[in-house]
Amino acid sequence: MKLYDENIPVPGCTISNQEIENVTHFSLAKHTSISKEKYPCDVLYIVDTGQVKMNEHTLQANDCLFVKANTLCGQEAITDTVYTEILIKEDTKMNEVLKNIDVFQLKDLIPYQKGKIVNMDLLSNEKMKFVIMAFDDGCALAEHAAPGNALIFALDGQATITYEGKDYAIQAGENFRFEKNGKHAVRANGPFKMALLLELEG
Repeated sequence: MKLYDENIPVPGCTISNQEIENVTHFSLAKHTSISKEKYPCDVLYIVDTGQVKMNEHTLQANDCLFVKANTLCGQEAITDTVYTEILIKEDTKMNEVLKNIDVFQLKDLIPYQKGKIVNMDLLSNEKMKFVIMAFDDGCALAEHAAPGNALIFALDGQATITYEGKDYAIQAGENFRFEKNGKHAVRANGPFKMALLLELEG
């Protein structure tokens, strides 16, 4: 499942869908745009599908753009595009690795290590957590349940996700959604990197 499948562009339209507080998915049909605006906080944009111009940058699938607070930024879809916008408000802890970069890919922020799973928290607050992980071949997360809804972005390689007793193959460029308390496990089939957007609930 791709995020695109839940946010299919509609010709001539722009559509927004708030996932959780401060996290919104946008769907822009080709040749549509969102006027330049600025937020009083830093913003992280993650392109899922398509090609979009954001200020002087042209981004495509898996590209990210970090925009500092009070900086004007607009979006113009070159092709049908789906992307995620994360507002990094004062209550959000941000990993220092994000502070001095502009356009990047999440997979390039974290290394592989032989026989290990490497984890990096990028953003977190009381409502959500955004993490990237690198699995060496064969490494796995044991079955567990999350406290809220979760969305995986596969960034590199392939893995098997076991969800509620059924196996699903996932590869770079694809997404998978877990419901709150859904039992799941992840096993890498070769080196595998993913990002996890997790809704935190008390």
